[in-house]
Amino acid sequence: MKSNSQPIKLFLVVAFSCTSLLVSLIPVLAKSTDDSSVSDAYGGLRLRSNPKTTLAQATTFNQPQLPPGPAPGGRVRGGAKRGGGCKLSKLDLTALVPFTEEANSVINVWGQTTEERPSWFFYVPYTKDLPYAVKFVVQDQNSNDIYQKAIALPDKPGVIRVSLPTTAPALALNKQYNWFFTINCDQQKNSPPTFVQGVIQRVKLNPATVKELRMTDPLKRYAIYAQNGIWYEALTILAQLRQKNPQDAALQAQWRNLLSSIHLDDIAAQPILSDKP
Repeated sequence: MKSNSQPIKLFLVVAFSCTSLLVSLIPVLAKSTDDSSVSDAYGGLRLRSNPKTTLAQATTFNQPQLPPGPAPGGRVRGGAKRGGGCKLSKLDLTALVPFTEEANSVINVWGQTTEERPSWFFYVPYTKDLPYAVKFVVQDQNSNDIYQKAIALPDKPGVIRVSLPTTAPALALNKQYNWFFTINCDQQKNSPPTFVQGVIQRVKLNPATVKELRMTDPLKRYAIYAQNGIWYEALTILAQLRQKNPQDAALQAQWRNLLSSIHLDDIAAQPILSDKP
């Protein structure tokens, strides 16, 4: 018996040590599954996505088909030219709206809203130190102005918001309206203005979707509007979220994704300017 006691003791010591080591590692292993970063299969680090990030990455804008009837046409970029009176800039005046290009190079600028008085967003490359006259106009199908307003140029180049006020007539359901954003850079008006234009149509969502919108948070509302092809509300909600949380990487990524989906990647990095009273 004496000759076998030493190996048995050694085995027990080793077994006890391994058990202790495993117990001590359990909290570390458990913590690693809760950390914000985990190793991928290639040994690198990837962020563990939270629900908001996952939602933002998964959301895409479903652009609806053009309505039947004459093509809406339109212009998504101003295209200022040398000699036209406007100061040349790296980026043109741009409307943040979806558009399609036909085989014959005809551009159709058209988007949907559910609001009686929606908001438009434009990238404006010019600043208030320039003596340019800016105007925003909304017309009905008979080319009658239902709203027009002189717009003040911003302090710096960036994305501005223009909204229909409560004093303006409400957009009627299933009616199309033309809108124009015009910058006249030539005080003598010898040169044509630079402008963007398009068509907006107010539509109605089904009751189940409306109920869901009322019961959820802004980021989820953005996703619902985007997935249902409602451009104006999707863009407005995301712009407001970005203004409130300018350092949020997930919102920045979603903003880039949204504008990339309508081929405006170059505008995604431009600042969203605060609304003026």
